[in-house]
Amino acid sequence: MSFQPNAPSPVAQNGLPARTLPQRTLRDTAPGPSISADAPASGPKPQQATELAQRYELLERLGVPPAASEDFDALARDMAEKAGFLYGFVNLFLEVQVFAGLHQPAPGSGFVLVGRTMSREHGYCPQVMTRRKALPLYDVHASPRFSGNPVVDAIGIHAYFGAPLIHASGLVLGTVCVVDPEKRLLREARRIRDITISTGAQVMDHIAPAPVR
Repeated sequence: MSFQPNAPSPVAQNGLPARTLPQRTLRDTAPGPSISADAPASGPKPQQATELAQRYELLERLGVPPAASEDFDALARDMAEKAGFLYGFVNLFLEVQVFAGLHQPAPGSGFVLVGRTMSREHGYCPQVMTRRKALPLYDVHASPRFSGNPVVDAIGIHAYFGAPLIHASGLVLGTVCVVDPEKRLLREARRIRDITISTGAQVMDHIAPAPVR
């Protein structure tokens, strides 16, 4: 069955109710943790619409559903733990950002629990998609360009490191990233950046394994 742009979004991690990150049109469609997100009211631009269709087509061809995955959750957790960050994401960039992999603090920890979707305009992953290369922000408030973002206020982010998920065809499927309320030292930036890049490669190996020779 073909993936559809309006397919239901995945269930929150561990089946627990979760606070969703800010977005323009997110709404719950049924009781419980399942979340559905509509596309922005203005609709995607022609190029974005073409890329979106190409992502769905490629994910279908590769047999990768745009939904929560235990394997991706494990990769997000491993990435966050290696980097020493509270949150880790494997993010498919569709009508909304879909966190197919998610690691976050335990319930009752006092930190914000997030859901599985976020508006495609929010956060720093859109910058990674445009750049097509890693974005290391050891302190998001060090630059006015990055200090103003809805996610900064929602979670209180001070550090973000992300890397793109680029298929061999050249299509960018999404990102991997880690975020944390504590800023990092500049001297740590390369190590954390390399962790995200390495995790991105692992995710792509999972999505599209290299042929055995």
